[in-house]
Amino acid sequence: MMNGPNLNLIGVREPTIYGTITLEDYFEKLKKKFNKHVLAYYQSNHEGFLLDKLHEAQNLYDGIVLNAGALTHTSIAIRDAILAISTPVFEVHISNLVTREDFRKHSYMTDVCIGSVNGMGLEGYTIAIEQLIENAI
Repeated sequence: MMNGPNLNLIGVREPTIYGTITLEDYFEKLKKKFNKHVLAYYQSNHEGFLLDKLHEAQNLYDGIVLNAGALTHTSIAIRDAILAISTPVFEVHISNLVTREDFRKHSYMTDVCIGSVNGMGLEGYTIAIEQLIENAI
């Protein structure tokens, strides 16, 4: 589970959009739910660090759940990294991008990921993991 800029603030940032549970707390719930699988968590506010983790993931993980945050709408570099690795990537967004600002409606990631879910709150991470397990791992 990989998260981009400002997602370390989930739980306190705009709770009407993102809720009040931190991603770290939700990740603990995911580890219990998917206890037959080894899950890892990473968050960075820096694009280059996310790129490095995507590159490393190819040799470490069977699948990646990625919420690139605002980089979703700007980063061709992350898109290229997804294309460069063989590890399947599933895109997640907590909020419904279609109902947000116009600039958030386009994702550079969607068409290079094996699936995408948005607007399901933190439950989107659960859906993504289930889809990876069912279809890609």
